[in-house]
Amino acid sequence: MSRTAVCGGVAAEAASRHARSHEDQATGSGLRPVAPSFVVAGPSGVAVRDRLKGLTAADERVLRRAGAHLGSLASRDLKLRCGDGLDHDPGRWAARKRELTGESSARWAGSITKATHDQWALARRSQSAHIRGLQAGVGTLEHRLSLLIGAKGAKGAPGGYRSRREWFAKSRRLGVLQDRLAAAKADRDAGIVHVVRGGGKLARARHHLDDAGLTGREWRERWEAGRSFLQADGESGKRFGNETLRVTPDGEVSIRLPAPLAHLANAAHGRYVLSARVAFQHRGAEWADRIEANRAVAYRIHHDPDRDRDRWYLTASWQRGPVHAVPLDAARARGVIGVDTNADHFAAWHLDACGNPVGDPMRFGHDLTGTASHRDAQIRHAITRLLHWARRRGVTAIAVEDLDFAGEKTREKHGRRKQFRQLISGFPTARLKARLVSMAAGHGLAIVAVDPAYTSKWGAQHWQKPLCTPDREISRHDAASIAIGRRALGHPIRRRTAPPPHDRSDRAGHRTAQARPDASGREGPRRPGPDRARDARRRTGQRERGEPAHPTPFGMRAVSGRGPKTHS
Repeated sequence: MSRTAVCGGVAAEAASRHARSHEDQATGSGLRPVAPSFVVAGPSGVAVRDRLKGLTAADERVLRRAGAHLGSLASRDLKLRCGDGLDHDPGRWAARKRELTGESSARWAGSITKATHDQWALARRSQSAHIRGLQAGVGTLEHRLSLLIGAKGAKGAPGGYRSRREWFAKSRRLGVLQDRLAAAKADRDAGIVHVVRGGGKLARARHHLDDAGLTGREWRERWEAGRSFLQADGESGKRFGNETLRVTPDGEVSIRLPAPLAHLANAAHGRYVLSARVAFQHRGAEWADRIEANRAVAYRIHHDPDRDRDRWYLTASWQRGPVHAVPLDAARARGVIGVDTNADHFAAWHLDACGNPVGDPMRFGHDLTGTASHRDAQIRHAITRLLHWARRRGVTAIAVEDLDFAGEKTREKHGRRKQFRQLISGFPTARLKARLVSMAAGHGLAIVAVDPAYTSKWGAQHWQKPLCTPDREISRHDAASIAIGRRALGHPIRRRTAPPPHDRSDRAGHRTAQARPDASGREGPRRPGPDRARDARRRTGQRERGEPAHPTPFGMRAVSGRGPKTHS
C-alpha cells in the first residue's frame, strides 16, 4: 500500500470525526442535550363559524334572556364545583346535574356541568403555569443575590447585580415572590382556584372605564355577553346530531328553551326557531355529511357587542377519529421546508432529502400588533401563503421549532431587557402551533417539530456567510431555517468540511455538497484524472482574486486553496 493511500485513508477518517454534528458534542461540551425531532399529531377536532344574519328584535330578545338564565345557572354551578375542590366525585356531579335539570332541561344541565369541569380544569392548568413562572423568578433572584455585586455571569447564567441599591430592591422583590409562591402552592394543594366568568380583565376594567375607553353601558353589554351561556353538546343518533341547538341542512336554527322560558317558544315542543339562516362556507360539505348521518355536532351561539359591529355568531364543532401521525422517515423522504418563526415574519427555505438548500429563501410577513382577532387573522394569512408555497415545492413536511416561552416570560429572567420580554410575552406560540398543525393537515402536509436549541447561532455560524452572493444577502433568520430543516432531516447542522489541504486524497477542492449517510464512498476520494489534464486545468484555471472558483450548488462559494506542487 502506498503512502498516499494511507494518508488518504487517515485523512478520510479524520474528516469523518471532524464532521460530527454539534448535537453529538452537546453533552460532552456542557451544552444542553438536543431532543429528537418528531412528527406532530394532527388535529382531533374541527370548528367552523358563521354569522347569524337577519335576526329580528324578538330573536335577539329571546337569545339574551335564554343566555342570561343559563349563564346564571352556569355561574352557580361553577361556584359549587370550586367549593368542592379536590373532594369532588361522580356523586356530587350527578347531584349538581339533577339540581340544574329542574330549572333548564337534562341536556342543558349536562352541557353546563361539562363546561364547568372544563373551566375548572383550565384554571388548574393556569395555576400550575403560574407556579412554574414564580419558581423560575425565585430561582433567578436567589442565584443573582448569592453572587458578589458586579460579578460577571458565565455559561449563559446571569451575573450579580450592578449596585447595592439594585441588590436591595431585588432582595425585597424576592420576598414578595416567595410569599406569592407559597400562597399559590397552598391554593393548589387545597384545590382552590380563582375563576371569573366573563373575564377578570373586564371585571377590573369596571373601575377604570376611562382608561379602557368604555362607557358604563358598553361595559355592561360586554359583561353580559361574556357571562351568557348558549352552548350545547351534540348527540350521535339524534336528529341532525343535536337536540338542544339544532341546525337543519337548509340552515334553519332552532333552540330548545329552558323550562322557565318555554312560554317564549314559537314552535312545537318548546322550541324557538330563529329568523336567520346559516351556511358554513368552510368545511360545509363535511358538516352537512355529519348532520345528515345524525352524527354529533356541538353548537355555540355567542354575541359580539362591539360598538362597530354588534353581531351574533354560531359556531359548530365536532370531533374526528384518531389521526395517525405520518412516520418521520416518510415525512422527510421528499425534503422539508425549514421555517424560522419570528416576531414579524416566517423565514422559510426548501431543503432536499440530503439537506441541501434548494432555490432562494422566502419570507412571509405578519403583524402581531393590535387586537387578538387581528393577530389571529395575520397568523392565518401568513400560514396560508406558507402552505401554498410548500405545496408548489412538492414537499410533504414542514419543519418548525418546538417553542415554549413559559419559563422565559418572567421579568427576572432577562432583567432590563424590557423590549425583549414584551416580545416573547406577546408571541402567540400556542395559537401559532395549533393553527399551523390544523391548516397543514387540510393541505396534506406533516409538521415536524425540532428542538430550538442553538438553531439561530449555529445556522448563522455555518450557513449565513457561505450562502451570501453579490446578488443575494442571507439573513440570520434565513440561515436558522436551514438549521431547522437539517435537524428535522436528521443531518448535522454544520456543513461537510474538507480535510486539511495537504492531507486531501485528491489534492483539490472542498467537498461540501451533501450526500446521504449510507451513500457508497461518500467519504472516499474523487476519481483522479490524468496528470496532463490536471496540469492543464491548473494552468488555465487561474482567476482574479475574489472571483468564485466555479459554479457551485445553491450559490455556495468554493474555498480557494492549492494543493502541494507535483513533480514529474
